[in-house]
Amino acid sequence: MRPEEPFNKTEFVFQGLTDNPLIQYIFLLIFLNIYLIIVCGNGVIFVVIWQNSQLHTPMYIFLLNLSIIDIASTSNILPKLCIMVFIQTISFEDCITQLYLFISFVCTEAFLLAAMAYDRYVAICYPLHYIIIMSFKHTVGLSVTAWMAGLLSPVGHVTLISKMSFCASHVIGHFYCDISPLLKISCSNIYDVEMLTYVVGILVGFFTLIFTLLSYVFIISKILSIKSKPGQGKAFSTCSSHLTCVIMFYGTMMCLHMRPTSTYSSKFDKCFALVYAALVPLLNPFIYSLKNKEIIKGLRKFKGQIIIKNLLTIKNSI
Repeated sequence: MRPEEPFNKTEFVFQGLTDNPLIQYIFLLIFLNIYLIIVCGNGVIFVVIWQNSQLHTPMYIFLLNLSIIDIASTSNILPKLCIMVFIQTISFEDCITQLYLFISFVCTEAFLLAAMAYDRYVAICYPLHYIIIMSFKHTVGLSVTAWMAGLLSPVGHVTLISKMSFCASHVIGHFYCDISPLLKISCSNIYDVEMLTYVVGILVGFFTLIFTLLSYVFIISKILSIKSKPGQGKAFSTCSSHLTCVIMFYGTMMCLHMRPTSTYSSKFDKCFALVYAALVPLLNPFIYSLKNKEIIKGLRKFKGQIIIKNLLTIKNSI
């Protein structure tokens, strides 16, 4: 079969991170542990917020949704990366599904981060009206909108890519199905997909980033107007965790997708993809919990409930 001939769209082969078997097994152990930490860390935050009625406020509701995103996005990529030591193939249908979920979670996270920026803006700039503006109904509406917009965003990409032909070299130069590596091995005209990528990137990524940055312009302006230094520090501390996550998220996304396919580099993409798929979800629970007194208090309460429950179980068994 010649390279220019299309192949039967039944399965792809991942290039993976390395061809060295020993390093592959080392990566298996590393990423399996990272995945378990991500699921456990974000899962604990989810349970703590869900069970503690005092944490049913806008900021923590958005954080609960972000924990779901972190668990779902890593579950879409890391388990497949772990088993790549044994199986490097993926069916065409599973590849398209993985692509759809990847784009969906990225877009949903962008909308959620923008909603969290708006929440901080209202809390700092309009504290007296915060309860009215950020009501429970409004918060849930923003969360549902973020999910719906995120789930609809990749429909165009999935539709166009599923109709494309792929060359005889059906090896994907990556460890998961993404737009750039798929377009790289396509025999079809990729202009429509590239234009759609820029349009979605502008509508979702650019506008959510601008919205977030504008929110922080007003937030920082308001904080600087506070005369007392302790007051400034306290106000900024409520935003520092979110701002850190915004920088990590948009930094990796820009490096991954805001460039032409002709400049695609497999090694470059793999590095930043690992940052998004493993490092960012791994750090998020620590960033949001270590300096958050309410989360720490909820964790202690949750830990106490588990201990009491275990003691009651032991007592009943006796």
